[in-house]
Amino acid sequence: MVPEHRAFGSPFGLEEPQWVPDKECPRCMQCDAKFDFITRKHHCRRCGKCFCDRCCSQKVPLRRMCFVDPVRQCADCALVSHREAEFYDKQLKVLLSGAPFLVTFGDSEKPEAMVCRLSSNQRCLVLDGDSHLEIEIAHVCTVQILTEGFTPGAGSTRATGMLLQYTVPGAEAATQLRLMAGEDSSGSKRQAAAWLAAMHKATKLLYESRDQ
Repeated sequence: MVPEHRAFGSPFGLEEPQWVPDKECPRCMQCDAKFDFITRKHHCRRCGKCFCDRCCSQKVPLRRMCFVDPVRQCADCALVSHREAEFYDKQLKVLLSGAPFLVTFGDSEKPEAMVCRLSSNQRCLVLDGDSHLEIEIAHVCTVQILTEGFTPGAGSTRATGMLLQYTVPGAEAATQLRLMAGEDSSGSKRQAAAWLAAMHKATKLLYESRDQ
């Protein structure tokens, strides 16, 4: 189902692009082949540019634009959409399931045990414990994943927590949350690490959406 107004849709969604008008693209925008009765033009559903069949032959899922079935995309866009499909097939389920964390609010020194999860409509981070908090994803301004191990990039680090800053309507400064994986069991730590990795992917999609 597609929401009637974009403001109520998933923050990970993308607007459908304006298609390049047919009269402005007499040639394929990839290989420069001239369009005629044999070489037909096709629009990439993700970028809206014109291509010949050879340069726009892939049909790939595009959930960020709420297409139910795979749609025609150019090679560059298809590559991006393939990578994003992993987020929807794997990481999104992890975020919706949630994970346990020790959550520190602002400058407080006392953490609270809470379960953090993504809301079913993908619009909020929901934290439940002795207290309850919902943070709109659209109001998140910075996310920093905390790791431990060797130098990042060496392949030996693992996510242990997250620093998150978000804005609250009416407040002048951003509010900060610190989420840390607990030490009670290896199972919960693995669950938290998987959730943090998924959140890292979600953040990348979110910032890409804001830049487009």
